[in-house]
Amino acid sequence: MSGRRKFRTSKFRESKINDLLLMLKALLPQQNQTSDSRVSVSMMQIIKETCSHISMLQKEVKELGERVAELVNSAYTSDLD
Repeated sequence: MSGRRKFRTSKFRESKINDLLLMLKALLPQQNQTSDSRVSVSMMQIIKETCSHISMLQKEVKELGERVAELVNSAYTSDLD
C-alpha cells in the first residue's frame, strides 16, 4: 500500500471516528443541555461520559423492571382476593 493511500485511509478512519464521537456526544443529556460549540470536549471525556450514562441507564432499567414485577404481583394478588 502506498504512503498516499495509507494517509487517505487513516484520514478516513479518523473522520469516521470523529463523526461517531459527535453522535455519542449528541446523545448524552448533559451535552445537549450545555452544548457550547466553543467548548472542546476530548474523545476520552465523551467515551467516559457515555459509559457512565449507559451504566446509569442499565441501573434504571433494572429498577424499573423490579417495580413492574412488584406492580404485576400486587395486581395478581389483589385479583385473588
